[in-house]
Amino acid sequence: MAAVYVQNCPNVPHLFINNFSCSILRGSNITLPCRLHRQHGMSFGRMGMRIKWTKLSVDESLEEDVLVSMGFHKKSYGSFLGRVQLLEADDDDASLLINDVSLDDKGKFRCEVIDGMDDFIHEVTLEVQGVVFPYSPRLGRYNLNFHDAEQACLDQDSVVASFDQLYEAWRSGLDWCNAGWLNDGSVQYPITNPRGACGGVNSGAGLRNYGQRDKSKSRYDVFCFTSAVNGSFYWLVQPDKLTFNEAVQACQDDGAEIAKVGQMYAAWKLNGYDRCDSGWLADGSVRYPISRPRRNCSPTEAAVRFVGFPDKKQKLFGVYCFKGQQ
Repeated sequence: MAAVYVQNCPNVPHLFINNFSCSILRGSNITLPCRLHRQHGMSFGRMGMRIKWTKLSVDESLEEDVLVSMGFHKKSYGSFLGRVQLLEADDDDASLLINDVSLDDKGKFRCEVIDGMDDFIHEVTLEVQGVVFPYSPRLGRYNLNFHDAEQACLDQDSVVASFDQLYEAWRSGLDWCNAGWLNDGSVQYPITNPRGACGGVNSGAGLRNYGQRDKSKSRYDVFCFTSAVNGSFYWLVQPDKLTFNEAVQACQDDGAEIAKVGQMYAAWKLNGYDRCDSGWLADGSVRYPISRPRRNCSPTEAAVRFVGFPDKKQKLFGVYCFKGQQ
């Protein structure tokens, strides 16, 4: 289970540096810095000064209100309601404290301080540490439009991955020959081992990019992103193999729920979870996580192994459960 802690972005009290980047695990608390650029002669503690934090959309064309402060009056908005507050360590501090960071919090935040004719803007990018995984549904390869892809990731305790997240996963060795949606509406896939069926042997390693696609009509797989989970992912010891429905019930009887694909990837990548037993997951797939490659258990690489989407009435598998933090 991931620990919850407060993390601060690096502080720069004497310099104005824009486009800061902070990185954190889901469920943690973090402070995004915003300090006075003293050349303006302002002080954040002055009455009548307006401080506004917003979050930019993926293409930076839209702004989502996060928190607005005017003197003693402060208001948070939307998914940030009750989770954000100004740090106000001193009169020059308008830093934003975010509690219980979620997957959707990833992105660029803007701090704007308005005092009469003066307008001071500072931007901070929040990165959530985690793991990217490719996903296709029971129907098979290339069956998701963009909106279906968003829901598919959400159903597996994840969100659609960004280009930067896929790029970092590729740098870490992710090699996948099926094209998938990213959150900017583009379709790409990562290749570390160039080969004929995946863009050609002479095209070099990298991200293969199909460009922007029609979000309603085009159909591909999807790359999902998930992070640490506040709870316990585990193999449920049972005397017999289970059907899918029996697996769901067995987790419920243990005070848990059948685990999702994203929860398995998070436990595998972030906690080193290793189990050489094929088990049911919530989407009806059967998988198992291997962190220590060995004979008969993913001998060549650490990976989450995909067995398939078997007949749910088969009594051939165990089950992985997830028990949320109380």
